[in-house]
Amino acid sequence: MFNFLHSFHPEATIFSYSNISLYWYGLFAVLGILSALLITLFLTKKFGLAKEKIFDLAFWMIIVGLIGARLYHVILEWGYYSHYPMDIIKVWQGGLAIHGGIIAGLLVLFFFARKEKINFWFLAGLFAPGIALGQAIGRWGNYFNQELFGLPTNLPWGIPIDLMQRPINYLSSDFFHPTFLYESIGDLIIFVVLLIVALKLAKKNNAQSKILILSYLIAYSVLRFSLEFLRTDTTAIVFGIRWPQIASVIIIIASLVVMFWPKRKI
Repeated sequence: MFNFLHSFHPEATIFSYSNISLYWYGLFAVLGILSALLITLFLTKKFGLAKEKIFDLAFWMIIVGLIGARLYHVILEWGYYSHYPMDIIKVWQGGLAIHGGIIAGLLVLFFFARKEKINFWFLAGLFAPGIALGQAIGRWGNYFNQELFGLPTNLPWGIPIDLMQRPINYLSSDFFHPTFLYESIGDLIIFVVLLIVALKLAKKNNAQSKILILSYLIAYSVLRFSLEFLRTDTTAIVFGIRWPQIASVIIIIASLVVMFWPKRKI
C-alpha cells in the first residue's frame, strides 16, 4: 500500500459527465456515515434499545452535524470565505471540520435524550465507536482532494501532491506526510478498542457508563493534537498555537472533569 501511495496521483473526481460529477470526497463521506450508522444499530440491538429511536436521532445528528462541521470550518477560514461567499456551499471541495460536527451532534443528542427521557451518556456511548469508524473511512476523501497533508518527507510512504495544491513554502517539495492516513489508522484503532469495550458493557447490561463517549473524545483529541504538528493546512493561530490543538486540549480537560465528576443524571 505504501508504494502505491508513493506513486499514485489522486484525482478529486471519480467521473464526470456533462455538468454532473461524482467526487471521491462525497463518496467516502457517505460510506463513513453509513458505516457509523450500521455500527450504532448493531450496538443498539446489543443494548436492547428500539432501533426506531436511533434512526430518528441519527437522521438529525447527520444533518445538523454536517451543517455544524461546515459552519465551524467556514468560521475558521472566514478570511477566505468572506471574499468568496459562494464557495461556502461547495462542500464537495472539502471543508468539514470534525470539531464542529461533534459539537452539533452532541447538542442534538442532548435535546433528544431529554425529550425521550433516555440517559444522555448511554446514547452518546452507542454512537462513539461508529463515529471513530466513520472518521477512519471519511479521511480518505481528503487524500483524493489532496488536502490536509503534512510536512515534506523523504519517507517511502510520502504522498505526491500536485504543484497547485502545495503550500507556497514547499513548492520545491514533491512528497508529503500522509496525515490523512495517520489519522485514519488512529481512528481505526480507537474504533476497535471502543467496540470491544462496548460489547463488554452490553454483556454486563451497563447502560449508564460515560466511558465510551468520553474515551472517544479524549483519544481522538490526543490524536488530533499530535497530528497538528505535521499538518500544513491554514487554520486560526492563537498565541502561536494552532486552533485545533487548543480545541483538543479543551475537550481533553472537559472530558476528564466529567469522567471523574460525581455521578449525575443527564
